[in-house]
Amino acid sequence: MVDVQPILQVKDLYKRFGGLVAVDHVSLDIHPGEVIGLLGDNGAGKSTLIKMISGAYKPDGGQILLNGVAVSFSTPLEARRRGIETIYQDLALCENLDASANIFLGRERMRHQLGIFRVLDRSYMLRESRQVLDQLDIRIPELRNPIRQLSGGQRQAVSIARAVYWDASLMVMDEPTAALGVPEQLKVLELIRTLRNQGVPVILISHNMQDVFAVADRVIVMRRGSKAGERKVSETNENEVVGLMVGAEYTQVIKQLHDVSEEVHITRHDESEKDIR
Repeated sequence: MVDVQPILQVKDLYKRFGGLVAVDHVSLDIHPGEVIGLLGDNGAGKSTLIKMISGAYKPDGGQILLNGVAVSFSTPLEARRRGIETIYQDLALCENLDASANIFLGRERMRHQLGIFRVLDRSYMLRESRQVLDQLDIRIPELRNPIRQLSGGQRQAVSIARAVYWDASLMVMDEPTAALGVPEQLKVLELIRTLRNQGVPVILISHNMQDVFAVADRVIVMRRGSKAGERKVSETNENEVVGLMVGAEYTQVIKQLHDVSEEVHITRHDESEKDIR
């Protein structure tokens, strides 16, 4: 990966809200076809960081480079136009519309009718939607059904398909498996692997460490707005990552409690006839 140009480079990114420093000079990079797990406790700064990358927040300092070129986004739409697609936990889908309408939402395909009127080209959007869903091995029996009739996993799949169709060069996924059943969680993880195989890098934010270790190549841990550490998944384990998340002082306390518990011995008293009066 060293000789490959990173898709995204974040250099000393900084953001504060009044007297609170939410992100404190954080740097990271992500290469083509790489999955990065972004971990940290609540309030660690993960969401603020990705909102700066996706254009929802403007950084107070630092630099974002996309394919080696410095960029600055005023809105999420500007970031999407440059290929950064963000999928939040609430998915931002219109439940009264079908899958194809959601994939083309805001970028609908139009055609002329009677040479005068412009109407939605529904057949084109349906055909293209089916093609991108097949590309990702996503099975939705009836694309004309409203999104509200689909399962949580299928909705997540539609959001991912929308990003892929519009040529996402980077995918940011915020808690994609939250509130999903186990089979649907596995399907979402399978989709992330598919994106990686197609060369699309993914930043995965999740509180489920098992999910992150199942698909990520590297993990970046944030704590109190700063980057606490970065590890290759193949060279670390969950205990080390938890230690980075909570800090050395808490890790020492946990170790002391563990050592004390090992010193506690329960003596078994066998009853005998002499004990019974």
